[in-house]
Amino acid sequence: MNVNNFFNIDNSLLELDKKALAECQAVFKEIEGTTEYNQLKVLKAFIDNGVSESYFTHSTGYGYDDRGREILEKVMADCMGAEDSLMRHNFVSGTHTLTVALFGVLRPKDKVLVLTGRPYDTITGVFGIDEKTDGSLRDFGVEYAQVELKPDGTPDIEEIKKALQSNSYKMAYIQRSRGYSTRPTLTIDDIEVLCKTVKEISPDTVIMVDNCYGEFVERKEPCEVGADLIAGSLIKNPGGGIASTGGYIAGKKDLIEKCSYRLTCAGVGKEVGATLGHSRELYLGLFSAPHVVGEALKTAVYASALFGALGYNVSPKVTDKRGDIIQCVTLNTPENLVAFCQGMQSGAPVDAFVVPEPWDMPGYTDPVIMAAGAFTAGASIELSADGPLRPPYAAWMQGGLNFHSAHAGVLLAAQKMMSQIKGE
Repeated sequence: MNVNNFFNIDNSLLELDKKALAECQAVFKEIEGTTEYNQLKVLKAFIDNGVSESYFTHSTGYGYDDRGREILEKVMADCMGAEDSLMRHNFVSGTHTLTVALFGVLRPKDKVLVLTGRPYDTITGVFGIDEKTDGSLRDFGVEYAQVELKPDGTPDIEEIKKALQSNSYKMAYIQRSRGYSTRPTLTIDDIEVLCKTVKEISPDTVIMVDNCYGEFVERKEPCEVGADLIAGSLIKNPGGGIASTGGYIAGKKDLIEKCSYRLTCAGVGKEVGATLGHSRELYLGLFSAPHVVGEALKTAVYASALFGALGYNVSPKVTDKRGDIIQCVTLNTPENLVAFCQGMQSGAPVDAFVVPEPWDMPGYTDPVIMAAGAFTAGASIELSADGPLRPPYAAWMQGGLNFHSAHAGVLLAAQKMMSQIKGE
């Protein structure tokens, strides 16, 4: 076993590792098929748009006539099955990117309906769900409503229909990934059902999808099944572990124009924006993304197999259809959660010597522990794990630039937990 040439893994854990790897092989083969499909799709988009080395040069100041920036956004639109896109290094996070899209489309007195229950912790303040946060959509007069999920964690189609029939909504908002919840991630098939439901009742309602963690997981993207607008982070899937910052918005051309006015200013939009030398890494990251996402998916499937064999509740399970790269492992106690994250940190290529501890992270309601030994700070496409210290003490694991190193990181997380249980 190669991993034990370098790390002292318990023999009983190595036996489980062999069984877990064997259990994963058929799923790995399916992932590789999707990876190949998406890689060829991205290659075709690069070729069709005539990507040239000259597009990697940097622009300064206003960034007028930056051909590299313009073509990059055409390539991204093609990859996402969209009419147009914004893809910029100056989006500071996924939440910022989603915020620009929301404020770009919504106006005072508009109503937004979230179809997937309470959204991710960091976006609740943007909507102004709990209180009238200064600068939130609520502060600007946008009305918020949400449809709760069914007990099994899936969207409640009948309640969504009732909500749409009883009120006029400018936007229907879908969160594809689970966030800090144990509900299932939405697949493209699930998103297609939601889009059809909305359009049949309210065809003018804009459907927006938070696509974070979902890009290149399946062979289609939400815009190809009815979504009008999607957004995500470049330090997650579509940056391929190479983009050092940034985000993207993709969708219908008129909506992208509105979003561009929020990104820069009305009447100017996407015609400006200096690239400052970031173009090459955004192109290279996007080109690398399908392969890296495939490696992250293999890591998630393997973690599901290993921790399932250790007796923990895992979601998704090994053979479940996946809509994102996230693997949830319910660890039952705060001690297990802390040990899991500390063990994974010890297998990181960067800052492996750091021992993470829970802390009051801005934007979160509970102390959060994070394992994130990454080349890019906060990059969720690199192997990382985190979770709030609240029941059921679940870890949300994602990423893995390559399966071989991520495999070792997952094993070290399990090893640390075993040592903690034994009191070592």
